[in-house]
Amino acid sequence: MFLYCEPPGSHIDMYLPRRFYIIILALVAILAAGYWWNWLFIAGQVLLALFALVVIVDIIMLWCPPNPLKGERTDTPLQGGLGGRWQNLIIASRQCSDRFSCGDDNEVAIHVDSTYPFDVDIHVIDEVPHIFQRRDIDFQHHLAKNGSCRITYNLRPTKRGVYGFGRIRVFASTILALVQRRFTCDHPVDVKVYPSYLMLNRYELLAMSNNLTELGIKRIRRAGNNTEFEQIKEYVQGDEYRAINWKASARRNQLMVNVYTDERSQQIFNLIDKGRVMQQAFKGMTLLDYAINASLVLSYVAVRKEDKAGLMTFNEDLDEFLQAAKSSTQMQNILEALYAQETDFGETDYSALLVNVNRLIRKRSLLVLYTNFSGLNSLYRQLPYLRQLNQRHRLLVVFFADEELSDFIEQKPLDSEEYYQQIIAEKISREKQLIVTTLQQQGILSLLTTPDRLSINVINRYLEIKSRQMI
Repeated sequence: MFLYCEPPGSHIDMYLPRRFYIIILALVAILAAGYWWNWLFIAGQVLLALFALVVIVDIIMLWCPPNPLKGERTDTPLQGGLGGRWQNLIIASRQCSDRFSCGDDNEVAIHVDSTYPFDVDIHVIDEVPHIFQRRDIDFQHHLAKNGSCRITYNLRPTKRGVYGFGRIRVFASTILALVQRRFTCDHPVDVKVYPSYLMLNRYELLAMSNNLTELGIKRIRRAGNNTEFEQIKEYVQGDEYRAINWKASARRNQLMVNVYTDERSQQIFNLIDKGRVMQQAFKGMTLLDYAINASLVLSYVAVRKEDKAGLMTFNEDLDEFLQAAKSSTQMQNILEALYAQETDFGETDYSALLVNVNRLIRKRSLLVLYTNFSGLNSLYRQLPYLRQLNQRHRLLVVFFADEELSDFIEQKPLDSEEYYQQIIAEKISREKQLIVTTLQQQGILSLLTTPDRLSINVINRYLEIKSRQMI
């Protein structure tokens, strides 16, 4: 790793801490008191001289310490006289992934090395991307002579894009703490924020240990007879008795059943609405970001289930399209396609969506449509197109419930104004349920969910549809 610190002579890198000004004020008070008591004026002069001497000693210790470690020279030219011999007395470097996961905690580590031959106190400030608006990324540590430390913190991006880190500022002071020397370390770096790929890692680890139920994934009994053997697992309530493997049960001293998979691979397409209805925010993230994260996880689960995963994003017209596939590179293609997706203030054109689906998706598939409806009127405008999509394919419409609205309804009204507000909120909530009923009457599958439960609920619904062979 290439480490870099700016030369100390290239700018002012000496700072005076609060203790310096407190002592100066105390000395001024003593000298001012000498107007009435002459001996205090003399004492103040002596103390001022001693203070100036201690400050000089402190500066010499920070800039020209005795016997610095060799091998820390750099070829970077210095401006101002002090040689490279004294430049890298403090070295700091930032360690983080070259890409962040949207909506997840991403760890950032700062490693600080000191070559001072005595103990120093450091104050480390990392220049994080301004979009986080974090003012608490500053840390204080005590370093022993020639010591080092590792500082870690987490950042949770709520929007995809390119985030720029600045430099690392390290302020070092001796035990006297009358002067601070600033070291500017590391280079600025850009980090790309992708959809939540960390969630995929959690799903993969739990899938390997057969513990997906910890995330809320339900065990769903599969309908019909399958001919392709997958694995032997422990019996759970709802499993088919005829699938019990008696030999394996005798060996394990507990009931074990055979698990089978479908013989054919099916196509799963995530259709993501990028219109203005997806700009609503929940816990700092837009509905579009939740839909992107859920579609990424669903694609991963579909590929693991030997299905083909595809993608389509749209607003007024088709924006992005990936043909369904289950190759080893498909997940990376989906991740790159979702990386730069953004909403706009336009009205979504479902007629164009219908045309593009009929043109690009010829084989019957499961279409998972992520959108949102403000009310029944907005549904009625799009219902003819949804019916036609459902004729050739199996359509699952996913839209969002407002959790904050539900919490507001459950509160006891304090006055008549709040009472009327709750009536309006209840009307909006009931319309969401009427949308579900209307879609069911038209033979269209629907899923009404809160944004934070979107990924889990979509996967459960996909597994249910697949187990009942409804595609």
